[in-house]
Amino acid sequence: MSAHIMTDETSEENIMGGETMSDSASGANGSLTWFEANQRYLAAALSALRVHLQATLRRADDSACEPGTQAEDALLDPGAWTFSQPPALEQLCSAFELSAFERGVLLLAAGAEMDSRLAELYASLGPNPRFLPTLNLALTTLPEAHWSALSPSRALRRWQLIDILPADTLIASAFRPNERILHFLAGVSGIDERLHHLVRPVSPPDALPLSYADLASQVAAVWTDASRHSAASSMAPQLPLIELCGAEPDANRAIAAGAAATLNLRLYVLSPRNLPQTSSAETDLLLRLWEREAVLSGTALLFESEDLPTADTTSATLALLLESLRAPLILSSRQPHPTLSRPRVVFYTSRPTRAEQAELWRTSLQSPHDEANETLVDTLVAQFNLAPVAIRSAAQRASGTAHHTESLHSLTPVLWEACRIEARPRLEGLAQRIEATATWNDLVLPDKEREHLRQISLHVRQRTRVYEGWGFADRSSRGLGISALFAGPSGTGKTTAAEVLAHELRLDLFRIDLSQVISKYIGETEKNLSRVFDAAEQGAAVLLFDEADALFGKRTDVKDSHDRYANCEVSYLLQRMEAYRGLAILTTNRKSSLDQAFLRRLRFVVEFPFPEAAQRAEIWRRIFPPRTPVHGLNIERLARLRVSGGNIHNIAMGAAFLAADAGQPVRMEHLLAAARTEFAKLETPLNDAEVAGWI
Repeated sequence: MSAHIMTDETSEENIMGGETMSDSASGANGSLTWFEANQRYLAAALSALRVHLQATLRRADDSACEPGTQAEDALLDPGAWTFSQPPALEQLCSAFELSAFERGVLLLAAGAEMDSRLAELYASLGPNPRFLPTLNLALTTLPEAHWSALSPSRALRRWQLIDILPADTLIASAFRPNERILHFLAGVSGIDERLHHLVRPVSPPDALPLSYADLASQVAAVWTDASRHSAASSMAPQLPLIELCGAEPDANRAIAAGAAATLNLRLYVLSPRNLPQTSSAETDLLLRLWEREAVLSGTALLFESEDLPTADTTSATLALLLESLRAPLILSSRQPHPTLSRPRVVFYTSRPTRAEQAELWRTSLQSPHDEANETLVDTLVAQFNLAPVAIRSAAQRASGTAHHTESLHSLTPVLWEACRIEARPRLEGLAQRIEATATWNDLVLPDKEREHLRQISLHVRQRTRVYEGWGFADRSSRGLGISALFAGPSGTGKTTAAEVLAHELRLDLFRIDLSQVISKYIGETEKNLSRVFDAAEQGAAVLLFDEADALFGKRTDVKDSHDRYANCEVSYLLQRMEAYRGLAILTTNRKSSLDQAFLRRLRFVVEFPFPEAAQRAEIWRRIFPPRTPVHGLNIERLARLRVSGGNIHNIAMGAAFLAADAGQPVRMEHLLAAARTEFAKLETPLNDAEVAGWI
């Protein structure tokens, strides 16, 4: 295939060579559009072919020959074509470097579909019920015929410009135009139907944040320079692989779309799940079809993979795609992917800067630059780190929810909730979202521990003022994350405390079970943790890492690579917690088993003691909702039972069901029965002295 350089003087051209199809191309052919002129040109070329066949095959009977017209001859005169974009037929011949004979074969194939007189002529030449030309007809009638044009390595077959039908011998085979090529000759745009289910189009962006636009320009410049160099050295171009590395697929897609639009390319995205999984033949077909499409339509391909697949078949397909595809190709991933021979250029991406996000909010909200609205925008940007599409969606959601609101400032709670909703989707697939409804009144703790929790809430609320406004972030980026360890026996209120903090801060709470995150495969634990933190960054949600004992433990001497890597996993988690812009909480039932070196890297450590009798009594007073009917409960006697707050909740719930089934208010006998059930579940005998006097 041939390719042309894209220069500033030929901005209409795409990077793979030639101009993209356009029904509105301008020219001097009267008032015709390019599409109409192309149709006339193709009809004249088919008419000339028909005249040639008649003259060649029926010389003995001149009367059977239909002479060409001067008008048709004039249409085929290159000097008569005044559009800047050539006819589709000539674009094909130039792009695929077709010889005069191959051009004739292509016209023979097109004639069977587009000119009924040609189809009838094919049928009259012998037994041919399909009304199609044969390779024998092409070799015996077309000028400058050469057998090499029919080989699989030549353009007609390699790029599937024609489809050859099965026959006993190759020369007896009939052929027809490939459907995609037929549409292209007719001036109809679109991609091959075999690619439709594999790729999807990406629309050019309306506008890009400045940082995105700058990266898009750099990508376009890399490809433009590579094309110039290839043309100057007479080399067939294989453009460098562009890698957009970052945790935000939306950002990478927007930058790729901006780069493609700059080069007048149509961008399509390919997902890893759509890669061929069965045979190399399918992979080779995908490569050829897409390379052909890059020439026909001026396309670029974006391969999206947050984490590259590890299956053997997929890896082999991916490696072949990255190394061999001779078309504009962009890889979107978290980390750079090594290639063996193909040159590549890596760009690291991120979400828009805070200033860009603020401007996106102003534009999306159409808000004036007064002090109240600027405070609202600053509040949103300080808490949420959203992509442009999420900002626009949140603004639309909020406007639709409160379209009757007169003041933009009164939209603050609606906008806040809209931002939380926009930030959830990626994290909900990785962690369990807990509906945080608990308040300080639901939490029974000693005063010292309650004060520690209030300090955590204070740090989260004021982090932007202290870090950004007062300059602490300028000193160092280390240790700016707000991390805490909640330590105590099961059922002492650790999860409830996390709920209280999330509820007060109006943030989502997500629970991550560390025992499920840890993988025996080296490197997979870090990948799992990276997905969680990257997804959580959008809304700075409260992250509750449960079962920290599964990952943390007293470090021992490193005896093998697994011990060394276990320490690396712990260090990675703490590193991400220290850099996380929200609140990250670890919970453990055994603080004594944690290494002191790790504990020093946490900002807060809150002990949740087993409740004393006074605290148990307070829990019993608060355990039943106001609407629950109760009668004759003796709080002092209930508090004698040595159980945690979690067990008290279970006993109260069980008693409520027993009372409801009996049609009675909750009484002491219901609580006793529920207590026996709870202790049986724990496989612990119930101390009769502790429940003496309950009934």
